[in-house]
Amino acid sequence: MPFRRFKQKNTRDSNQLSSNLNQNIHTFKLAFADCSDIVFRPFLINGEKKAMMIYFVGLVDFPELDTNVLSPLMEKNESQEKDMAQWIQEKLSVAKVSAITSIEACIQEISMGNTLLLVEHEKMGAAIELVGYEKRSIEEPSSEQVVKGPRDGFTETINVNIALIRRRIRNPKLKVKTLKIGRSSQTDVSMMYISNLANESLVTEVYDRLKRIDIDGVIETQSIEELIEDHPFSPFPQILSTERPDTCAASLLEGRVVILVDGNPFVMIAPTTLLSLLQSSEDYYQRYILGSAVRLLRYFYVGISLLLPSLYVAVLSFHQEMLPTKLIISISTSREIVPFPAIVEAIIMEVTFEALREAGVRLPKQIGSAVSIAGALVVGQAAIQAGIVSPPMVMVVALTGIASFTIPRYNLGATFRLLRFPMIALAGTLGILGIMLGLLVILTHLCTLRSFGVPYLSGIAPMQKNSFKDFLIRAPWWMQSTRPHFTGKYNKFRQGPNQKPGPQQGGD
Repeated sequence: MPFRRFKQKNTRDSNQLSSNLNQNIHTFKLAFADCSDIVFRPFLINGEKKAMMIYFVGLVDFPELDTNVLSPLMEKNESQEKDMAQWIQEKLSVAKVSAITSIEACIQEISMGNTLLLVEHEKMGAAIELVGYEKRSIEEPSSEQVVKGPRDGFTETINVNIALIRRRIRNPKLKVKTLKIGRSSQTDVSMMYISNLANESLVTEVYDRLKRIDIDGVIETQSIEELIEDHPFSPFPQILSTERPDTCAASLLEGRVVILVDGNPFVMIAPTTLLSLLQSSEDYYQRYILGSAVRLLRYFYVGISLLLPSLYVAVLSFHQEMLPTKLIISISTSREIVPFPAIVEAIIMEVTFEALREAGVRLPKQIGSAVSIAGALVVGQAAIQAGIVSPPMVMVVALTGIASFTIPRYNLGATFRLLRFPMIALAGTLGILGIMLGLLVILTHLCTLRSFGVPYLSGIAPMQKNSFKDFLIRAPWWMQSTRPHFTGKYNKFRQGPNQKPGPQQGGD
């Protein structure tokens, strides 16, 4: 009798396993030809029935395989009155065993790192989950460090990442849907949401977009992001990426959907807005007065990172009367030996700064920061002495670079760095009018963007009164009684009334 008590897996494969063990072994040896890391382990079940274990070296937990599978099955028993399927079911002390009848499904299970058990005269194989490859330990995310707050971050193992989120939201309504994407990679991609908070149409839309992806393989999250976003030609990120489980948990409690990809520590959150991308986790781990002040300072520096070089070029090229006389004389004196106009000078320095930034990222960690800092000092000083650029321009570019580091999300910071160049070009050709024209184009583009149907400027356009409690400032927790409103019906209130702390009223 086949493994009737095992959890059955639905399959549409027509190529079925044979009851002849040797024929099955021959089939799998042909399928995994020239794979030196695959193991075919023959043994006798109960000392009398032929069986075969098939697995990949490095993907299987060998101690658990020996202790919980091979040893119990090979142990001799005086009598075996039960059928083989029931007997194996009782002998295996592992968490998950699935019965498979398709050769294609068996190949997929072996490729995923599971162990396949084949038994003589049985037309089914048992896929035993004994994955034991090396895993990176849970560490603090290097790209989203905080002074106060949790220190754990996602790893490359999707099950660990799901567990990190479940530790924070212990609710049976937290749902997980998993599907495999990639013809060759067969990568596990999971979608998490809270069923009574996330809008059903949003959950359906995210799942449908994931399901229609048809590519060879998924190596990282960026390929998934580019295949499911609303506006593929926009430079602005429309999905939030994070390495922090606390950020994912907070987003789930707001009714968003989280997408996890096996093999990548970055998790995607949808939908997202421009305001969400400009907020940091640490805004909520400090007192609301300090968090609000830091957030306002961040918005100011975001504007500097986009506009400061272009304003400098526009003023020097067309609007010298906007500066005090002493300041314009000082700047003109410093630029006497510079042979280039302000626009060329700005582009040279911006390109040089981006090259130093990229070199610092690509070099080994031990020398990357030292090279980028020393390179900036040496190149900047040499350029000034050679008369290629002026000291005010070096200061403007340096301040702009520092301002760009205050943007919490790297991909959004890269977008502002990219937009800086056309803004400089507009300022060098049309002055302040060009800057206003560029801002108008950017604002119009932002108003047209959607993230899974949600306006990118949600909270501002369309304006939502409740969103202002978490927009320019970070209101205290007892004031944030409602969730963000994305699309359709939603669970509005996230805390009870009268949460403001203070002395009890009406007590004895």
